[in-house]
Amino acid sequence: MSEVQTIQQHLPLPDESLQKQTTTLNLGPTHPATHGVFQNIMEIDGERVLQTVPTIGYIHRAFEKIAERRPYYQVTTLTDRLNYCSAPINNMGWHLTIEKLIGITPPKRVDYVRVMVMELARIADHLVCNSVIAVDTGALTTFTYVFQYREKIYEIFEEVCGSRLTTNMGRVGGFERNFSDVFFAKINEFIVQFPKVMEEFETLLNRNRIFMDRCIGAGPISAERALNYGFTGPNLRATGVDYDVRVAAPYCSYDEFDFQIPIGSVGDVYDRYMVRNGEIWQSFSIIKQALEKIARLEKEDPKQKNVFYAPEADKYHLPAKPDVYTKMEALIYHFKMIMGEIDVPAGEVYHSVEGGNGEVGYYLISDGGRTPYRLHFRRPCFIYYQAYPEMVEGGLLSDAVIALSSLNVIAGELDA
Repeated sequence: MSEVQTIQQHLPLPDESLQKQTTTLNLGPTHPATHGVFQNIMEIDGERVLQTVPTIGYIHRAFEKIAERRPYYQVTTLTDRLNYCSAPINNMGWHLTIEKLIGITPPKRVDYVRVMVMELARIADHLVCNSVIAVDTGALTTFTYVFQYREKIYEIFEEVCGSRLTTNMGRVGGFERNFSDVFFAKINEFIVQFPKVMEEFETLLNRNRIFMDRCIGAGPISAERALNYGFTGPNLRATGVDYDVRVAAPYCSYDEFDFQIPIGSVGDVYDRYMVRNGEIWQSFSIIKQALEKIARLEKEDPKQKNVFYAPEADKYHLPAKPDVYTKMEALIYHFKMIMGEIDVPAGEVYHSVEGGNGEVGYYLISDGGRTPYRLHFRRPCFIYYQAYPEMVEGGLLSDAVIALSSLNVIAGELDA
């Protein structure tokens, strides 16, 4: 027997319990990597994710039940707090749902202005998502490049309604007031300045070898699995499915606009990033087209400049203050609106819009009263988050972080 064999005989046998250990990691509920109040309980072996269990409900606010005790116009503030990164889209979707129930068709100018506001909100939403993906891969500079233009979009919103994040924007049939010249001046300024900054953002990231290596192949999902889960929006289009509510079921005269639907192929982080970048450019083009259409309307009929809501929506729209002070009928309608005493016809409708994260839908049942009898919000984030374990298990922990960023899970929309 050799000397080595003799030594091996006297060594203690290894403890099997120490051979392989896994760690339980709580990613959340409040953690810089989650970008919202939700939790993932992960079992990891070194840097490899073996299993993850998502936990939601940390900010569940029972919006759907609250809505059943609120006048219709007060529900707008609840929709603000779903995807608060693009709140105006939620607002417009809710008003379109009520208009569908009542049977109101807004004027073209209202449609075009709504399109402008929604596409600005989409750009702001995508800028947040893609710049945060960059931050999570270590590229902070790009975040600072584009965030100042998100601020410019919020300044435009502020000019419309006095608010920035939770906008409570618009009313049934249109808007609360006409748009000022300052609003259009700020949009025109944005159109001139934004392309150069967006080009710089893409130059820094799109073909950046480090960024590509971090994103390509991370958090993938196939088109079949995405459809089985019920994916919509950029996360579905990244898999190669070209479904977009604006094209599949046009609203707000979207069928009059010329735009493309960017799609990916693999459905990984890089595809989701590239699809959102493509959509930013398409939204930019739609805004320019909307401005041209509004200018054409006003040139053909100068009275169009004062059109900001549908005339048949009068009883759902607050009268002008000078009328409230001088006319009894206006005072009565003002009182009835504020006190929530305007009845809505009985019926059952579903209406959806293309939100920043996908199809935002409202299933509304009215019994003819002053509040919804039943209301359900279709929140795309609630669907994406269910697929998250399948997308990250077997991958690295660092990939799990950017996969979550690229899904753009907004806690307000997730919990509702």
